Amino acid sequence: MAKSDSSSYFRRSSLFWIVTVTLSMGYYTWAVFWPQQLPYDILGPLGALTKYLVKEYHSFMYTGWWLAWAVHLCEALVALKVCSDKGIDSPSTRLLWFVQTLLFGFASLGLLLKYKAGGRAKRH
Repeated sequence: MAKSDSSSYFRRSSLFWIVTVTLSMGYYTWAVFWPQQLPYDILGPLGALTKYLVKEYHSFMYTGWWLAWAVHLCEALVALKVCSDKGIDSPSTRLLWFVQTLLFGFASLGLLLKYKAGGRAKRH
């Protein structure tokens, strides 16, 4: 949770977003790299949709997978900039924000953007 010292402010993403993003990216990874192992029949409509997308648009899905991770990386780099702007100077805290944002994207970055640093001027 948040500490009173703004130079080491960190807040974990909610469990909902951690589980949702992990399961979604895990399923996407499975569909892109090991589509023959997916149990399409027991997944109902999601399985049917995934089977169609894998069969008809696998190259787009593969590109989309890399693009999703590129977006997460860009968000993580933005998180580092926002940390600087908000006076979060602790290297370990900045690393936590970077890794959390890399893994969970805007679910993490949104928490950082909402943070109001107390009384510290923005750095340039």
